[in-house]
Amino acid sequence: MTQNEWLALAPFIIVSTLAILIVVVDMIRPGRDHLAAVIGAVGVLVAMGATIAAGPIGGLGGLPPEGMALFGGVYVRDGMTAFLDLLFLGIALLTILFAPDYLIPRKLPVPEFVSVLLFAVAGAMLLGGGRDLLILFLGLELLVLPGYLLAGFSKRDGLSTEGAIKYFLLGSFSSAILLFGLVFVFGYTGTTNVAEIGDRLAAIASGDAPLPVALGMGMALVLTGAAFKIAAVPFHYWTPDAYQGSPTPVTGYLSVGPKVAAFALVLRLFMEALGPVRADWWVLIGVLAAITMTVGNLAALGQDNIKRMLAYSSIAHTGYIMVGLAVAGGATDPEVAASGVQGILFYGFAYAAMNLGAFAVVAALQHRPGVTSQISSFAGLGRRAPILAVAMTLFLLSLVGIPPTAGFFGKAVIVIAAVEGGGLLTLLAVVIMLNAAAAAFYYLRVVVVMYMRDPAENAKPVDVGGWTRLGLIVAGAATIAIGLIPAVTGAALDWTLEAAKTIAGL
Repeated sequence: MTQNEWLALAPFIIVSTLAILIVVVDMIRPGRDHLAAVIGAVGVLVAMGATIAAGPIGGLGGLPPEGMALFGGVYVRDGMTAFLDLLFLGIALLTILFAPDYLIPRKLPVPEFVSVLLFAVAGAMLLGGGRDLLILFLGLELLVLPGYLLAGFSKRDGLSTEGAIKYFLLGSFSSAILLFGLVFVFGYTGTTNVAEIGDRLAAIASGDAPLPVALGMGMALVLTGAAFKIAAVPFHYWTPDAYQGSPTPVTGYLSVGPKVAAFALVLRLFMEALGPVRADWWVLIGVLAAITMTVGNLAALGQDNIKRMLAYSSIAHTGYIMVGLAVAGGATDPEVAASGVQGILFYGFAYAAMNLGAFAVVAALQHRPGVTSQISSFAGLGRRAPILAVAMTLFLLSLVGIPPTAGFFGKAVIVIAAVEGGGLLTLLAVVIMLNAAAAAFYYLRVVVVMYMRDPAENAKPVDVGGWTRLGLIVAGAATIAIGLIPAVTGAALDWTLEAAKTIAGL
């Protein structure tokens, strides 16, 4: 292998080696929870440095601007791979920072948590750069199998076990459905290479013949399997139970990590492999997007448990992101299509910071075992822990999409792309705005409880651990910087557009 090939693989190799290293260190020095967290956090920072050194992103990195294909084209390091790797590593870093203060009081092993999390992130990184159906499926399984373990990490908790079982069963079914769809696509095209599939379908799409039945079945199965992974309606039923039962740091990770990775899989499959037949799938994506955001927001309105509320909120945000995919498939102008992909990537970046931050506040409130996740437990938080209440307010306002937060710009990029797409895509922009207005009710209800309700008589002071405090600073800074600092906003928009163009063929 050449130097550039080693450089392209360095981030994935570092993360995989780091996961194994933590297991070895825990075998040699068992019970060193803080040591495992430090090794994990430092190792992730090193991997982020290697990702920037490799590039290509924002004019940085030692690789050519057009990227580099490895192993005969089954894996590629292009602008989208580099951006997604940084995003996955950022999600891992925040999760590691939020976890120890929650896990240690409950006597849950931090080294095992960090190691399993890093294996999942390695799978996500494979999805970001995979350009072969087999690599993509292997990356997906490496992502979701550790996720099942994390969902049931609190094995003595009945809710955690129940949520993990539901997640595992439905996740296994969806993986099988997705695999059947990939087999149909392979059987019709005769190749597993994503680029070659796109070339062969382009030749078919250039004619006037209708979509072949076998290929249509493959697309339907692929879409169904992917919809399970991103928790789109009507394939979302596992989400509330899995989120409520999982340890809160795990819930935060599950709400962003697998979701963003699944959208990376969807982009590789639908934009590169099935891109030539996008006219046959973009309308269905748009319909699913409208239903998903509406059902998610309506279900969240009546929730009294904040983890279930954020779970349904996560479903709604899936719908927002799916609008970007509908724009990418339905726009006739390639530049607008690239803006749709940009919306997916930018929204994933903004959503990761604000949603992980919100779950971190929930975890901080539950630092002492025995504190429930009912919304009523936030009563009087503005007086009991003012800084924590301010942080939660910031993240909730960003989730609503109120300027000048990261969530506002995330929604703005997708809405503008949908309006520029015209036709039915403009209707999706209207649906997003109506849903964002409806979502404000249940998000702001938490703010009202924090500042306008008296705390319970037996409420104890909130103890925010050092790890959580550091993570909140990072998540809060990202949420604010994207909205308030033009240089940061511009850089994020430029990087996501550059990454989007690599997959949109511009």
